[in-house]
Amino acid sequence: MKKLLSFLLLMTIPIGYAQQVADTLYNPPLYKTEYAKKQGSVVFIDEGHHNFHTKDGRYRSFARLLERDGYQVKSFRGHFSRKKLNQGKILVISNALNERNVQSWSKPVLSAFTDDEIRVLEEWVREGGSLFLIADHMPMGGAAKKLAAAFQFEFTDGFALDSLSRVGYFNRHERSLQNNTITNGRSEQERVNEIATFTGQAFKIPEYAKPILILNERYVNKLPETAWNFTPDTPSHSVEGWSQGAYAPYGRGRIVFFGEAAMFSAQLAGSDMRKMGMNREDAKDNHKLLLNIIHWLDFKMD
Repeated sequence: MKKLLSFLLLMTIPIGYAQQVADTLYNPPLYKTEYAKKQGSVVFIDEGHHNFHTKDGRYRSFARLLERDGYQVKSFRGHFSRKKLNQGKILVISNALNERNVQSWSKPVLSAFTDDEIRVLEEWVREGGSLFLIADHMPMGGAAKKLAAAFQFEFTDGFALDSLSRVGYFNRHERSLQNNTITNGRSEQERVNEIATFTGQAFKIPEYAKPILILNERYVNKLPETAWNFTPDTPSHSVEGWSQGAYAPYGRGRIVFFGEAAMFSAQLAGSDMRKMGMNREDAKDNHKLLLNIIHWLDFKMD
């Protein structure tokens, strides 16, 4: 317990959020491209909800990877409407925030989306759209809580913390990385064996969904009043068996939900510009997972 408390106290300062920038030199190998250049499905990246990750910002490497695979990656600005959503096939939402919480990472955490937007999104997916929802630790988890609930996922707006490491490792040997369609890919070259994540949240999934990442007995869920402000009195509980990534068909559409966003970025963080995300040496399979997710959402995988 003393070791855990000491570890948590070391985490009271965020990892250089103001200094996180895209690693423009990140360029992982692709086994083969899914489409010819600019001939693929349209992938929207949401930028209409005070998103921490955007196409030309901290998710630049995310967008470039998909573009190298032939996808047409576009920014989605403004509120969600059926007319605009129908112009794309996949919608990516990463770390959306309510305007109230952009500068205040403290409770109350308000929904990033209106009730009407949530209704529109749920109907769009049910009728054939694909949603990739990524919502990190507090306050991002709380901002997406109502949207997740529309698909019967339970977000808790906390911090899922490994008591031994600031980086979470998920692998096949421990079964924390599940053996399934998405992690297997369509060939040995697409197979994912280990994934690294960087804090994030834990969530419960409905019976119809399948986990991708499962948290083990080392993880606790901390629920502070203010992000990164942990004290001995901060509520916490075990999240063993909870998920940090899951997927499911939904009506005629598909959904993938993840509780950590940096894992799909390639960033340089802090004054020392240290690597964080897919560009790290211990995260070499992260970009494979991202491409497998997009291929599955694009109905290129069963």
